[in-house]
This record gives sequence, C-alpha cells and structure tokens, in this order.
Amino acid sequence: MTASEPIPPGKTKAIPRGIVIAGGAFAGLGLALALRQGLGSELPITVADPALAVRPSRDPRASAIVAACRRLFEILGVWGEVADGAQPIVDMVVTDSRLEDAMRPVFLTFGGDVEPGEPFAHMVENRRLIDVLVARAEAAGVALKATTVTDFAARPEAITVSLGDGSTMEASLLVAADGARSRLRERAGIATHGWDYDQSGIVVTVAHERDHEGRAEEHFLPPGPFAILPLKGRRSSLVWTESRVDAARLVALPAEDFHRELEQRFGLKLGEITVLDEPRAFPLGYFVAREFVGPRLALVGDAAHQIHPIAGQGLNLGLKDVAALAECIVDAARLGIDPGQADVLDRYQRWRRFDTVAMGIATNSLNALFSNRSTLLRGVRDLGLGLVDRLPPLKSAFVRQAAGLAGEVPRLLRGEAL
Repeated sequence: MTASEPIPPGKTKAIPRGIVIAGGAFAGLGLALALRQGLGSELPITVADPALAVRPSRDPRASAIVAACRRLFEILGVWGEVADGAQPIVDMVVTDSRLEDAMRPVFLTFGGDVEPGEPFAHMVENRRLIDVLVARAEAAGVALKATTVTDFAARPEAITVSLGDGSTMEASLLVAADGARSRLRERAGIATHGWDYDQSGIVVTVAHERDHEGRAEEHFLPPGPFAILPLKGRRSSLVWTESRVDAARLVALPAEDFHRELEQRFGLKLGEITVLDEPRAFPLGYFVAREFVGPRLALVGDAAHQIHPIAGQGLNLGLKDVAALAECIVDAARLGIDPGQADVLDRYQRWRRFDTVAMGIATNSLNALFSNRSTLLRGVRDLGLGLVDRLPPLKSAFVRQAAGLAGEVPRLLRGEAL
C-alpha cells in the first residue's frame, strides 16, 4: 500500500469528538476548511491561536503561492476572494554575480505557466489571505478561539486538550500548526534534526517607478540570494539574504543609508525605489522533525519542518502537509475509522516525510552552492545554469516541481475536492 492509498477499514470506529488545531495561520485555517468541506458539519473543528484576536490581520509580508496550492485555495472557495489582489509571476530570471560587478548576466529564465493560462505561482499579501481564511472558517462553522493550546494528554480513545483560557476539550486528534518553535512538538518530546545558517533574511516591500510586468528575479550574490518578487501595482516584495551580522547592521541603518545599500543590490532598471515598510531580519535555519506524528498528534507546516527560503517553498511545503493530512483524515472518517488512530497518522507521515527531507536537502545544497565567494564554484554553477536554460524539457520539469505538481500529489493540490 502506498502513502496515498486509502486505509482499509479498521476495528476502531470514528468518534464524534472532533479535531483541535493549534495555530491560526495559513496551515491551520486551511486544514480546518479542508476538513469542514470534506466531512460536513457533524465533526466539531476548533482552531486555537491568540493571533485570531487581531482583526484585520496586520501581517505586512507577502508570500508566493505556487499553482498546486492555488488550486487548493480555489477548491476551498478562498481564491476567488483574493485573486484580484494576487500578482501572477509570468516570468522568472536568475542571475549570478558579485555585488561590485557592473553587469548581471542572466543564466536562466523560466516561463511562468505550468498549464496554458495557469501561472506557476502568484504573489499574495499575507494579511488579505489570512482575513479571507478567517472569514471563511467562521462562515463554515469552525470554532475560532483566540487562545493557546497549553497542554494535552493522549489516551488510547481520545486526547484531552487544555487551552489558555482555562477550558479543556476532548478530541480525536490534535494538530500542531503552531510554528517553528512549536510548544506542542516540544511537549510531545519530538526531537528535530537540523542546523542554523549563519544567515538572516531581510524582508521589505518597495515601490518603483516602472512596472515589473510580473517578472520575478533572483540575484545570487555571495552572501546569499536577493529575490525581487512582484506585487500588484508598481511594488515588489524583497527577500534579501545576508550573514546574520550584516543583516543586523543593515536593518539598523538610518533610512537614507539603508536605501543606498538596497539600491546597490536592486539596481535602477525599475527606476527610483521607495521603501514602504520597516525592514525586518529573520534568522534562517533548517530542521525537520524526527517524527511528524505522535499519539493522537500530527505536526504540519513549520512545526514539522523549516527550510531555507532560497526556492520560496517553505509556505507551500506546509500547505502540502495540509492537503495530505486532510485527505488521510477524510478517507479514514468515511470508512468509519477514528481519524486520530495510529495507522491514519502513519499514512500521513509516510506520505510527507520523504518529500520534506528531499526539499530540505535540495534547498540546503542550493544555498551551499550559491552562497559563497568561490570562483571555481561560481564557474561550475553558471555552466550548469546555462545548460539547463538550453534544455526545455528539463526546464519544464523544474517548473512543475516548483509549482508543486511533481510526485505523489494530494487531491486538493490537483484541484479535486475531497
């Protein structure tokens, strides 16, 4: 039996205790909507997160939503409400240079469609997508609690979940979607394997005089990639990788000095640039949980893994978790199987661990290959990029991989309802 095959009927029957999800960001809310859509209104679903008290969302960031995850949001009835503000990425350009180089030769370009008329990714502002997910979850009857999950105790037949407001709930399953520093993962005693990079990602939004025309650019500089990701209007979201020391220095600069450093990397092809928000630096690291599940517990998103942003896959990797876990739970419940029992969760773990580890190895290798000052490595990687650029079938395979459509794809990511 493969990871994506439905589980045969077991001895334990589904129980109406419901599911509790700790974490109210993309993964937690997306899973709640997928389960509500797949299972109907009979099974109670609760999402707990203190951030749910902050409405509307104030998250200033933007995210790349790849084609497979856009299909998921479309099936959940979310995409139509954010599509007018989503910027399609119609073209991708990769360059490799040093900061002081006068020219930035283009070594690799990607067309933006995975299917005719379907871009491989869209840029979406986080706050808008979060607000739509919250509204859809409320309308679907998902219980939203602006509090934390503080503790849990698993038993063979159920799990008792303690909340920060002093209440407790009995559930079939607890889902940890509570981020990279997951308290629930730690409370379950699930170790992680990984390391910190001596890098931070600077995130900032800029406006520019000329239109980007939907083109994303990734400049590979010795400290790390400098990504320019198009937003609606004459705006772009930047993800700028530097050493931790330099990143801390850069975000602490006066506005005029920061602008000068930014312009040196951004260039003048889009005219004058204006910083629209406060630049912030986030430490970068890699880890993967040794187990994605425990007794009546499942980890999704950053609680299960964190990868380097060099390929822009972190959020989308978490949404793949959501699609796979939702399919496992819905398939089990329709067979009358308790969705929190071990074989259901084992199916989810087998499905997601290989893809997660493979993506982690790929992003770590890319970072090691490109984030260095070696002239020899630069020559090798530029030769490799040039060869890929001249092989359309290989480029097409890369685009489908980046779009989340390669390998064993859950139904929601194929655009099919559960």
